[in-house]
Formats: sequence, C-alpha cells, structure tokens
Amino acid sequence: MSEEGQGAEEENVVDSATSDSISDGINQNVVRSIPITLNVEVGKTKLKLKDLMAVAQGTVLELDRSVGELMDIKVNDLVIAKGEVVTVDNNKLGIRVLEIVSPMERIRDV
Repeated sequence: MSEEGQGAEEENVVDSATSDSISDGINQNVVRSIPITLNVEVGKTKLKLKDLMAVAQGTVLELDRSVGELMDIKVNDLVIAKGEVVTVDNNKLGIRVLEIVSPMERIRDV
C-alpha cells in the first residue's frame, strides 16, 4: 500500500475513534458521567389534608397498586422502565428491570 493510502486509512481510524467520544461537539464521556437520580415508585394515593393531619405511627395508607404489579422506574419524574422489587446483598432492596418504556411512549406521557 502506498504512503498516501496508508495515511488516509490512519485518518479514518482517528475519525471513527473521535466520533465515538465527540458527537456534534458533545463529549459523550462527559454526558455519561452526569449524575442523575433514579426513583422507584411503589404507588401513590390521594387524600384530604384533614386525613393527612390524622396520620400517626402505625397508620396504613392504601396505595393504588396491587400486590405483584410492576413498579415504575423514573428519572426526572418520567417513567423510563418497569420492574420488580428484589433483595440483594446485605438485605438491601433492588429493582429488576423487566420492561423498558419506548421513547415514543415517554414523549406521549409528558
């Protein structure tokens, strides 16, 4: 292969490596390192202020979810997936992702 052809090949390697980390001037490594808060919603309920003021230790509040129903996994209050609660090491809770909400469904719910 000629030196000219070899230089073009090396340029393509550099270009493809650069495009992985920089897309339209945005460094993907920087974007991937941004911290986010992920929440898992067990359920919710509506109640009147007088009922909230009557809540005491031991009060049971009924939620809108059934036993065995999937939990909502949210980022910025937007459901991105659904999953089930599991136990992990040291008796901590975790969530097993079972469904990913499509980007089109996320937009529709806004």
